[in-house]
Amino acid sequence: MPQPDPDNFIAPPCNEEIKIVFQDEHILLINKPTKLLSLSGKNPANFDSVHYRLKKDFPSALMIHRLDLGTSGIMVIALNKKISAKLNRQFSERQVKKTYTALLAGQLTNEQGQIELPIAKGEFPYQKICAETGKAALTEYQLVAHEVFQHNGQEFPVSRVTYHPHTGRTHQLRIHSQQLGHPIIGCDLYSSSNDCQGGTTEHMANRLMLHATSLEFNHPISGERILATCDCPF
Repeated sequence: MPQPDPDNFIAPPCNEEIKIVFQDEHILLINKPTKLLSLSGKNPANFDSVHYRLKKDFPSALMIHRLDLGTSGIMVIALNKKISAKLNRQFSERQVKKTYTALLAGQLTNEQGQIELPIAKGEFPYQKICAETGKAALTEYQLVAHEVFQHNGQEFPVSRVTYHPHTGRTHQLRIHSQQLGHPIIGCDLYSSSNDCQGGTTEHMANRLMLHATSLEFNHPISGERILATCDCPF
């Protein structure tokens, strides 16, 4: 059976605009919309991205980190190579604190906890949990509220959680949510058929219910501790 080719993936069109939350001569803080690539893909059809759009007005803009296609929320952008190096160092030394909001299928029983499961590259586009080849991945979570989610005239129990990832592995929050037994609503890769009475959690929403709500780091020039936030849209 042929495996999916990453070069053949075509991202859906994104008509939402990038919102600039803050800017100075060194950095940009933006609110990335859902369904927008962070970086343009190899396939020419995937030219549209955060980087592609920002380069029009900020030709020296450099990406420091990425958010998944479906994830919305706060990102920091460097406006020159010197700033890029300083910010990249903070990310690599784990001086940056990130917070996400997610809606998970079902009701969590624990009010808080940790998910510590190593993540390895799987068959595209998947990642997998693997003790032998995986890299360490740690996610803290706090239950915010049990809620009711409307889908096709039915009501489903969901949990609103706050995630604090200590590592930045690809798909970390999505696959850790699945391993917790409560996949993120709208996730197209790590869904479940057990929570939707015959449907899947992927089709319960028209977007991935994952939003980067805050980013805390040191300003690369002043050293001031910055807490950048973006309100959750769901």
